[in-house]
Amino acid sequence: MHRFFVTPTAIQGDAVALNAQTAHQLREVLRLGPGADIMVLDGSGREYQVTITHLSRTGAEGHILSQAPGPGEPRTHITLYQAVLKGEKFEWLLQKGAEIGISRFAPLLAQRCVTHDRASLDKKADRWRRIIQEAAEQARRARLPALTAPLDLAEACQEAAAEAGLALFLWESAPGRGLKETLQMWQSSAAANGRISLFVGPEGGFAESEAALAEASGARLIGLGPRILRAETAGLAAAAAILYELGDM
Repeated sequence: MHRFFVTPTAIQGDAVALNAQTAHQLREVLRLGPGADIMVLDGSGREYQVTITHLSRTGAEGHILSQAPGPGEPRTHITLYQAVLKGEKFEWLLQKGAEIGISRFAPLLAQRCVTHDRASLDKKADRWRRIIQEAAEQARRARLPALTAPLDLAEACQEAAAEAGLALFLWESAPGRGLKETLQMWQSSAAANGRISLFVGPEGGFAESEAALAEASGARLIGLGPRILRAETAGLAAAAAILYELGDM
């Protein structure tokens, strides 16, 4: 059954209103019309089976048949603080991250990023949100992953510290324990709260001063083994490994 995210205010009693973009997809792409059943998600974890009752170029309406908690969400909440990447790499990462199960994306302005222009990045936010939403719908997510405004590293470290979860800073020069051992020790501790902040650098990696800042803020510096992964691959590999190790994949 085709799945569509809506804003919570779109659901009123046993009726749901769908916007023009969704109506276009229903009518022109999926060739669905009144009487067809779809699944609507409010982004907070509930899903609604809906029968389309009206469809036009300006929107659609539906009648809710049933509702239930959505089953597709990991228990582990991962925020990916991903340094902004070149070209379409960042969009690809958002798409695949939403599929894997990342809960929140925070574009990170690191020293070696190709751009530090927040205004230009803000202009891309709507497109990035559409990519995340379409990927979450395809992957049968019950919650819509969030996208924050761009943050510099100091802001991101402060935010991660406030979460009081586990902050992991991926750095190829990291000493000490690897990801698996770090997760096992954290999971068995009283501090484990199911919230993980994951920091990933740009194409040129994090600078040593950035690693020092993150460590001073409480993040744990870790590597991903003997192979060096691309910037657009490292966060996805780490997120998948985290969810697997914690029983969410």
